[in-house]
Amino acid sequence: MSADVPHATTVSRATDRPGDASPFALGLLLRQAHWRAATVMADALRPLGIELRHFAVLIVLVDRGPTMQRDLAAATGSDKAGIMRVVDDLERKGLAVRKPVPGDRRARAVEITPQGVELFDAAHVAAEPLAERLVAGLEPGGPEQLRDLLTRFAYPAGGEA
Repeated sequence: MSADVPHATTVSRATDRPGDASPFALGLLLRQAHWRAATVMADALRPLGIELRHFAVLIVLVDRGPTMQRDLAAATGSDKAGIMRVVDDLERKGLAVRKPVPGDRRARAVEITPQGVELFDAAHVAAEPLAERLVAGLEPGGPEQLRDLLTRFAYPAGGEA
C-alpha cells in the first residue's frame, strides 16, 4: 500500500505557527484571523445583547431589505433550524419581524425593525475602536491592503471556488 503513495523526502506538515509553509498554511492563518476578529466583534456586540449570528442576519436585512428565511439561511451559511432560532431571537428582542409574502400563504419574509436599525448603527459605533485596534500593528495602508486582498480572495473575479 505504501508503494501507491508518492514519498517526498521533505514533507511540509501543517502547524498553526507563523511561517508554516504547508499547503494548509493559508487556511490555518485565515482560521486564526477569523477567530481573533470574531472574538473582538463579539465583545463589541455583547453589551448590545446580540451575538455575531444575530448581527449576520441584520447585515443581510439592511443590505437586501425584507428577505425570505431560506434566503437568510443561504446568505449567512446557516441551516433552516439555525436561522429560525436566530430570527426568533431577533423577533423577541424587537429587532426584526416576520411578515407574510403576498401570493404565498406559507412564506414569511423577515424585515428589520426601526429598533433593529438603531442597534445595527450602534453596533458599528461600538465596533469602530475595536476594529482599529485589530489592525493597529499593520503599517500605514496595511488595513486597506488587507481588506482588498481578502475581498479578492473571498470573491474571485472568475467566480471559481
